[in-house]
Amino acid sequence: MFTFLLKRFYQAVIVMFVISLVAFSIQDNLGDPLRELVGQSVSESVRQELRDKMGLNDPFLVKYSRFLQNAVHGDLGTSYFFKRPALEVILDKLVATLELVFAAAIIIVVVSIPLGVYSAIRPRSVLTKLIMAVSSIGISIPVFLTAIMLMYLFSIQLGWLPAYGRGETYNLLGWESGFFTWDGIKHLILPAVSLSSIMLPLFIRLVRSEMLEQLSSEYVKFARAKGLDNNKVYYQHALKNTMLPVITVGGVQIGTMVAYTILTESVFQWPGTGFLFLEAIHRVDTPLITAYVIFVGLIFVVTNTLVDLLYGFINPTVNLTAKG
Repeated sequence: MFTFLLKRFYQAVIVMFVISLVAFSIQDNLGDPLRELVGQSVSESVRQELRDKMGLNDPFLVKYSRFLQNAVHGDLGTSYFFKRPALEVILDKLVATLELVFAAAIIIVVVSIPLGVYSAIRPRSVLTKLIMAVSSIGISIPVFLTAIMLMYLFSIQLGWLPAYGRGETYNLLGWESGFFTWDGIKHLILPAVSLSSIMLPLFIRLVRSEMLEQLSSEYVKFARAKGLDNNKVYYQHALKNTMLPVITVGGVQIGTMVAYTILTESVFQWPGTGFLFLEAIHRVDTPLITAYVIFVGLIFVVTNTLVDLLYGFINPTVNLTAKG
């Protein structure tokens, strides 16, 4: 276990170095941050003086080495717009994004596993054909279109749910969330359903295909030959092994959903990190953009490591050292 963690740590350092290099390299192509900071009325000489003071005219290697030295100490730069550390700004908005991702993950788990298992157990039923047809259509519909359709139907036409914002929040033991208020839950429903629509069809089909594979395996045939009840065969034997690849894919997709919140949050004006990232692009807030890209990359690295560890706990036969 220690060898596995050590190897993954070295891999994580290399991956984060590459991500930071790419994120920092695109800064100069995003525009001039002074345009948003000082406007058009400032003379060119004053602009150059500010650029020298901010270090924008320094060579790339000088700027990047300075950035790495600060990043090692947890300083990813100071936001030009908020006048605060970029990482601090991201963490302030992260609670809203994780709230949205958590709600979408609950929807995916609650819906995909029962539908996927049923579709595998009853592959020729009318309901299974309907589930597969809807999931095929769902894969091809982009998330922003799903969000707009849900907003139009449930907010504009029916007036059942709010169309934008996070709603009322409540602070419970230091965690301020909309989960604790009815207004917050109502504001969360449409964004969470929209975000879950990205992964839900994929997970339904993944659970179904893995369950079908397990049901056709030799150990399931042997269990049936012993006279075990079908429910035990389905849920104690086949489903357990079905969950291994599902957990692997699910761990990777958690990081993907954090990135995909950009579209969902922009449609519903959800005050999370995705919406913050779009605002940073419009304002050419390069320190905040760089910090966001690095932070999302770190989420991918951490979730992949945790998934590998969880994989080993679920299936002790997995050699973590070999996987590392």
